[in-house]
Amino acid sequence: MEKYLDAFVNAFMGTLDWTWKSILFEVPWYTNYFWGLTVISLVVWLLEIAFPWRKEQSIFRKDFWLDAFYMYFNFFIFAIVISGVYQILGVLFGEFNITAESFAIVDTAYWPMWLQLLVFFIVLDFVQWFTHVLLHKYGFLWKFHKVHHSVKEMGFAAHLRYHWMENILYKPLKTFGVMLLGGFEPEQAYIVHFIAITIGHLNHSNIKITWGPLKYIFNNPVMHLYHHAYTLPEGKYGVNYGISLSLWDYIFKTNYIPEDSGTVEIGFKGDDIFPKDFIHQNTYGFKKGQR
Repeated sequence: MEKYLDAFVNAFMGTLDWTWKSILFEVPWYTNYFWGLTVISLVVWLLEIAFPWRKEQSIFRKDFWLDAFYMYFNFFIFAIVISGVYQILGVLFGEFNITAESFAIVDTAYWPMWLQLLVFFIVLDFVQWFTHVLLHKYGFLWKFHKVHHSVKEMGFAAHLRYHWMENILYKPLKTFGVMLLGGFEPEQAYIVHFIAITIGHLNHSNIKITWGPLKYIFNNPVMHLYHHAYTLPEGKYGVNYGISLSLWDYIFKTNYIPEDSGTVEIGFKGDDIFPKDFIHQNTYGFKKGQR
C-alpha cells in the first residue's frame, strides 16, 4: 500500500512543480502548456472579436468567465491529481509485467518523426471520437457530458467546459491508443497537443470557418455548432462527434449540417433547470434520479 501512496504523492508533486515552473517560464517553451493554452486562447478570442459570426453576441458572452475557469481547471488542476492516479496504475501494471509493448500492434520506432506524429494524431482523434459517441449513447455517461452541452452561447473557452469525470473516461482510452503504437516516443507530441487545442478552440469559437473542401477532413465551427444543437434529427442521440477531424463523421454517417447561419439554439431539453455554477455542475450525475 505504501508504494502506491508514494507513487501518487511523487506524481502529484511532480506535476504540480512542473505546472508552477511553467507559469514562471522555467520549462522549455515547447512544453509550456500553461502559456501555450493562454496564447492560443487570446489569439482565438481576438479573432472572435475581429470576425464575429454571431454579431449580436457579446464579447464577454454568457458564462465567459465560468468557461475560462473550466479551461484552466480541467487542463491543469485536475491533471495534477490524475497524474498520481496514473502513476499508481503504472506500478500496478508493472507488478503484472504489463508494458506499453504489451498492446502494440505496429512498431513505429523506425518511421520518420512526421509520420509518427501524424499517426499519433489520427489514432488519438479516433479514440476520442469513439469515446464521444459513447458519452452521447449511454445515459449514465450522458449525465456527465451534459456539463459540456449546458453552454448556451458558443465561444472558444466552451471547448474545455466539461465534467471532471470525462477525464476518467477519455484518458485511459487515449493511453491505450498510444500503447497500440509500439516504439513511439512522444518527445515531440507537444506539436500534436497544440494543434489539437487550436482546432478545439476554433471549433467552439464565434467565427465562421468551414475550411472549404477540407471540411471533409477537419472539424469546423459550423459543423460543431450543430453538435450542440438543442433539436437533433429524429432518432439521433447526437451528430457531428468529431474532435479535430470530421472525417469519422462522414465515414460513419453521423454528419449533419442543414444550414450555416449560426443562429441555431444550442443546449438540451431540461437545460433551463440544469445547475449554473461550477460546484453543482461538477457534482451532477451522482445523485439518484439525475439523468
